[in-house]
Amino acid sequence: MKERLKAVLKRLLPYGEDLMEQTVKSGVWVGVMNVTERGLELSLLVIVASLLSPRAFGIMGIALLTLASLKNFSELGIQAALIQAEEDDVDHELNTAWTMETARGIVIGSVLFLGAPFIASLFTEPAAENVVRVIAFSPVIVGLRNPAVVYFHKSLDFHKEFVYRVSGASAYFLVTVGWALFDPSVYALIFGYLAGDLTRFVVSYLAHDFRPWPEFDLDLAKQRLGFGKWITGNSILYFLYSKGDDAFVGWALMASALGFYQLAYRLSNAPATEITHTISSVTFSAYSKVQSNVEKLRSGYLQTLRMTTLLSFPAAIGIVAVAPAFIRAFFTPAWQPMVPVMQLLALYGLMRSMGATMGPVWKAIGRPDYITKLSALRVVLLAILIYPATMRYGIEGTAGLILGVYIFPMMPIDIYLIARSVQTSPLRILREVSYPLLASVGMGAVVMYVDWNLDLGAPVAEFLLLVVVGAVAYAAFATVLMFSFDWKVKQNLESMVEAIA
Repeated sequence: MKERLKAVLKRLLPYGEDLMEQTVKSGVWVGVMNVTERGLELSLLVIVASLLSPRAFGIMGIALLTLASLKNFSELGIQAALIQAEEDDVDHELNTAWTMETARGIVIGSVLFLGAPFIASLFTEPAAENVVRVIAFSPVIVGLRNPAVVYFHKSLDFHKEFVYRVSGASAYFLVTVGWALFDPSVYALIFGYLAGDLTRFVVSYLAHDFRPWPEFDLDLAKQRLGFGKWITGNSILYFLYSKGDDAFVGWALMASALGFYQLAYRLSNAPATEITHTISSVTFSAYSKVQSNVEKLRSGYLQTLRMTTLLSFPAAIGIVAVAPAFIRAFFTPAWQPMVPVMQLLALYGLMRSMGATMGPVWKAIGRPDYITKLSALRVVLLAILIYPATMRYGIEGTAGLILGVYIFPMMPIDIYLIARSVQTSPLRILREVSYPLLASVGMGAVVMYVDWNLDLGAPVAEFLLLVVVGAVAYAAFATVLMFSFDWKVKQNLESMVEAIA
């Protein structure tokens, strides 16, 4: 059985045997980790949304937006630079990295604490002042964590990453839900968030025996910041195009509108995002190890794209189809305005899941500037169009703009650049994604038809039935496409079934 599984893995992955086995093991850990972490978050949102108002989520959103802006604008890119470095042992650099990250965390925390009154005034939400001051402790805690957590990715030790992240997610869930049951206010969210940070801080030192000490090597810092400057630039631009819409909604409309918008995004993008992160978390490290072998890089990317879209496309289209039933089943009527926003952002999640497979390749081959330049173009387009779109159509206009800009011109440019990076044709990329897209659209049509004609009088039962119908429909459409056309995922799945049998 072991030898047969190895044969399957060799067909699925283009790397050497040791790296292949390590990558697959890591992929399993990352998959379980992301499913567990996202499951806890979604469960938390469903439970707490029945206890808290949209305004409470909006106030928390203001605090998180402010924190994210400072973190992204000060991102040093050191962790990514250490992962990308070809040498396996980077212990001699960790003290410098820890010193820089600690100083950064203290500065961010100080700015948040002292600037809280101004932030609350900017968003015209006085209740946000104290919440921002409390969340100011988060970057300090994160900055003091063990810098050796970089090895969880660099050495593909994702079983340790699993413990590190899931422990924090569990603490976040338990504290938030427990607090909300006794005090249904925004402080349930904020103290749960800090509990997650504190738990990850403790686990970072339990999971690795490296102990940092204040030290600063200027030459090492310059070396890593040379690579990290592109990560820094992309981090700033990523915030502007991924969180700028949140900031604009919170400023132009009101806290409750921001609560609707942010929760819609988290719910609609959860499956597609986590599927992509599961794969991209592993592939960046793996691509970095074969960065000079174009043939292996191309083979690895195409298979990553194939398996990612096989899972993320139906997840996204499925959310579009079941969003009305989902809100009816698990949320109060006050959350109904979230449905069309969820559907638009789910389609954005579909596009983003495909685009997210490209970043790890560009970082691995030493071209993170591609990500930064593309992000800059998105920011310019969004900055020009977001005011008229939001002021005329509300949060639906904002969501539609985010989707529209990604469809054109961003995705065609992404496809052209990734095809050139791995030396293949754009048509090859489009052919790989056309099969899961067709199967997903067919599934979505079936689910919507059933939803329109279904009335059991039990919203939860209706939702669960639609999920089952969707799964069966997608499997049926995908099977027809596999046996009718040259969809190479068929060979991958046949090898896995043969090994298991």
